[in-house]
Amino acid sequence: MVKVRDVINEFSSYVPGKSKKVIAEKYGVKEDEIIKLGSNENPWGSSPKAKEAIINSIEEMNRYPESNHEYLKELIAEYSGVKQDQVIVTGDGADELLDVIAKTLINPGDEFIVHPPTYMYYEVTFKQYNAKPVYAKWNVEENKVDIQSVLDSITDKTKVIFLCTPNNPTGGLISREDMLKVIEAAPDALVVIDEAYWEFSEVNNIDLLDKYDNILLLRTFSKVLGLAGLRIGYGLSNPEFLEKMNRIKPVFSVTVPSQKAVEATLKDSKYIKESIEKGIKEREFLYESINKIDKIKIYPSKSNYLLMDLHETGFTAAELSEELLKKGIIVRDCTSFYGLDDYYIRASIATHPENEKFVKILKEIIEK
Repeated sequence: MVKVRDVINEFSSYVPGKSKKVIAEKYGVKEDEIIKLGSNENPWGSSPKAKEAIINSIEEMNRYPESNHEYLKELIAEYSGVKQDQVIVTGDGADELLDVIAKTLINPGDEFIVHPPTYMYYEVTFKQYNAKPVYAKWNVEENKVDIQSVLDSITDKTKVIFLCTPNNPTGGLISREDMLKVIEAAPDALVVIDEAYWEFSEVNNIDLLDKYDNILLLRTFSKVLGLAGLRIGYGLSNPEFLEKMNRIKPVFSVTVPSQKAVEATLKDSKYIKESIEKGIKEREFLYESINKIDKIKIYPSKSNYLLMDLHETGFTAAELSEELLKKGIIVRDCTSFYGLDDYYIRASIATHPENEKFVKILKEIIEK
């Protein structure tokens, strides 16, 4: 038997969520009536212009994609309000960007700081490179980062600090004041500000790029821009650091269809504007509606998902998720999020009719 690295034996295999087909067969529901609220996707689909661009890209499938993505970076820079040399593009979403950051910075034994509960893939990625996680804290009840816990975690071994805003899965924002405290307290560490959902929050930190050289803004096309299935991510940082990252980044990870779809989406300002507006409207509808259901505590969110506390309902997250699956509704059981117990679920937005159906079924289950 081939001997693998010791760190690999510490990981469990990724367990994917159940497909619509499996859910339909197991629970006897119609596949086309299943509502997905578990993955924070754009429920209205991709831009029609992106779909057309993919179809038109078929004739180029025998050719390698561009490696430097100059035109793509030009469009991203214009969309983001930065210079072209402040952009890096990756082909497996923001997750690939995390991997490239780790490969660029981490030596075995280096430390990185996370504030659980938060996006778990930070830890999954960096531990692969024998980096040591240091746990700060997100105050769930107040839905804000415990900034002192982050500052207290900084040592001379700290290489990367992750600040997720809006935070996944809680939906809370990190204030500018707290962000600056961290950036200035660790000038030799990279502060990764995860803005995957920034369009929904209507807040970003672009202006910090020209003031500090130790930050990177992490972003994606998988959320408001509706391209989750194509897995495109991008980062914004100082040109010198990005040049180092580009030395080891996979050369052809952004495929031709993906590149064309991204370009078309960024040119479709009407689609982007409507996706943001509808997303915020449906988030507020879900919050206001679920907030009226007795025994569920729902947290205000600045993203396209909402965290719910089930402690008073009599259901664990696993139990309620199962009851909802029986009705053809997929939510995220948050039991696996470090920093949360067995009584939290997360639901992302859907179309208005789907959201109405979800609220009705949720109310019936809780109040029966």
